[in-house]
Amino acid sequence: MTHSPSPDFKILLVDDEQAWLRSVSLILARAGITNIATCTDSRGVMDILADGEVGLVLLDLTMPHLAGEELLATIAERHPEVTTIVVSGMNQLETAVRCMKLGAFDYFVKTVEEDRLVQGIVRAIRMHQLERENRVMSDRLLSRELRHPTAFSDIVTADPAMHAIFAYIEAVAQSPQPLLITGDSGVGKELVARAVHRLSGKGGPLVSVNVAGLDDNVFADTLFGHLRGSFTGADQARRGMVEEAAGGTLFLDEIGDLSIASQMKLLRLLQEGEYFPLGSDRPKRLSARIIVATHQNLSAKGAAGQFRRDLYYRLRTHRIKIPPLRERLGDIPLLVDHFLQKAAQELGKKKPTPPRELFQLLASYSFPGNIRELRSMIYDAVSVHRDRVLSLESFIAAIGSAATSGEGTQRLPGENIFRGMEKLPTITDTVEQLIAEAMDRADGNQTIAARLLGISQPALSKRLSRRET
Repeated sequence: MTHSPSPDFKILLVDDEQAWLRSVSLILARAGITNIATCTDSRGVMDILADGEVGLVLLDLTMPHLAGEELLATIAERHPEVTTIVVSGMNQLETAVRCMKLGAFDYFVKTVEEDRLVQGIVRAIRMHQLERENRVMSDRLLSRELRHPTAFSDIVTADPAMHAIFAYIEAVAQSPQPLLITGDSGVGKELVARAVHRLSGKGGPLVSVNVAGLDDNVFADTLFGHLRGSFTGADQARRGMVEEAAGGTLFLDEIGDLSIASQMKLLRLLQEGEYFPLGSDRPKRLSARIIVATHQNLSAKGAAGQFRRDLYYRLRTHRIKIPPLRERLGDIPLLVDHFLQKAAQELGKKKPTPPRELFQLLASYSFPGNIRELRSMIYDAVSVHRDRVLSLESFIAAIGSAATSGEGTQRLPGENIFRGMEKLPTITDTVEQLIAEAMDRADGNQTIAARLLGISQPALSKRLSRRET
């Protein structure tokens, strides 16, 4: 059975039988659903709903004073945002159909098995949460205004696609459902996870775990902890990261690297909402929001049998794909200024002035390492900086090194690029192609193109003029 953590809205149980109210409250509490209110007089329901804290009502049909069906119709009319489940002592199809037409989400007979009742309530909770998130999301995207821009202060961007992502984050940040963050290495997935946590309203901590390279036993011990003596070397009990993140957010990075066995453990945690520390037969409840991140294509891994499809669909309830830096070229000047300021402060230097050609040079590069790579370039340049204006040399060297390291190819550094060619190009053709490629990468800037080629700008200008004649 799939359990759900207690929602952030109240569930109102309405029945004139105190025994039934106590029984259902205990059943829901065992399933981890504790945000419950009760009412024995149907005449007081509308006053309770007026407070706006109730999201789901479990309503008995046969009550004195105000009949259940009449109350159901009134709730649907005045509080359409509230989900109502009818729980009746009568097993009558006509009554059930009538209630559904009046706006009931579901209909249960009081003698139904506990599991079926809890499953129905969990479905209603999830539907209510999704509807609310969709409303919030629509409002955010239509208004195009962020309500909490300071939550994203660590992310330097003016890119419209990134601001659309921020609006989406504001809409889903308080959802209890998992969040999947995808994007190339170095795009800032952990920064996004921090922003989500800030907006979640949770008082607990953000606990980050990189799960890449963890075998199944280490993964289980890291997440769930262990009791003393549970295995050889377990001299002391240790709390797992799930417990450390209680009341907060657990961020699992590089989730695509998990083994199938570890994937199964994570799936059970999400489905059951509980876990067992190693060596324990007493379960503990999950009270943290789960955020996962990966640079891998989980859908493709699922098709190849390397990632469980049921886990992927569980994780992708809310998804964010962060665009790579090569699709956010307008952010390069902002990021350069940001990292120049930070690097100068940390290295105890005056912030240098970047040359105009720098931005053209950087815009011509694909940045396979994304923002992390740009940051490294700038820190390296500032560390060797001497004059007022920042030198281009370290950037050209870094870009040239990335090109000769065979990014996207199998060529080794220093390997003869002509080896294996059936027919060698002429020297003239080779020079022409090199110049054309350099000018293309430099976006027509001769100074940058000349530096990429390792010749002077006048020498390049002379070769270009020969081509034109």
